[in-house]
Amino acid sequence: MTAPLVLVVEDEPAQRDLLTYNLEADGFRVAGAASGDEALMLVDEERPDLILLDWMLPGVSGIEICRRLKSRPETRGVPIVMLSARSEEVDRVRGLETGADDYVVKPYSVIELMARVRGQMRRLRPASQGEVLTFEDITLDSETHRVSRAGKPVKLGPTEFRLLATFMEKPGRVWSREQLLDRVWGRDIYVDTRTVDVHVGRLRKALCIHGGPDPVRTVRGSGYALG
Repeated sequence: MTAPLVLVVEDEPAQRDLLTYNLEADGFRVAGAASGDEALMLVDEERPDLILLDWMLPGVSGIEICRRLKSRPETRGVPIVMLSARSEEVDRVRGLETGADDYVVKPYSVIELMARVRGQMRRLRPASQGEVLTFEDITLDSETHRVSRAGKPVKLGPTEFRLLATFMEKPGRVWSREQLLDRVWGRDIYVDTRTVDVHVGRLRKALCIHGGPDPVRTVRGSGYALG
């Protein structure tokens, strides 16, 4: 089996080499890009399994690269971990709302970053792999990674797909933000609870894009539930 391919988009050679060394030591194949334009060219040549994307790049910014990749059907499902020296909450939220699946602030711990990469790789498919889950007019096929509502396709990123799979495994159950963080992101990864709200909002928007009531219920002081 071919090792998963990680694309490292980082204009600082020392950082790019450090990430490449650690990723290859962990068994990944690695492609490196020093600019957004080079990254887009490499993605067209071979679709990566995950992208580590620096925000500040020469020419096209990382945030714009993220937006473009998440708007293309063929790359929408590729997890993107944004790397940025911007530590303010507004920047973190902006990165997530643009489509990033995770956001890591520089300077970062390589050990923590590698844990996040492994976590994203483990959760490319939900635990219920091979099952078809249904709730009212929503259908989720974990084998083909497709979701539909009332017969119409719903396009979800990998994090929103895992969120929906979690909700659909136990409809009606109220999940706290902390439980969703553990289930969807993993116990070995630090993500703040605001991240959950951003991704739930993105999931709601996608599920309602063709109309119909919002199936995700907010339980004040507790969390979220499906139905």
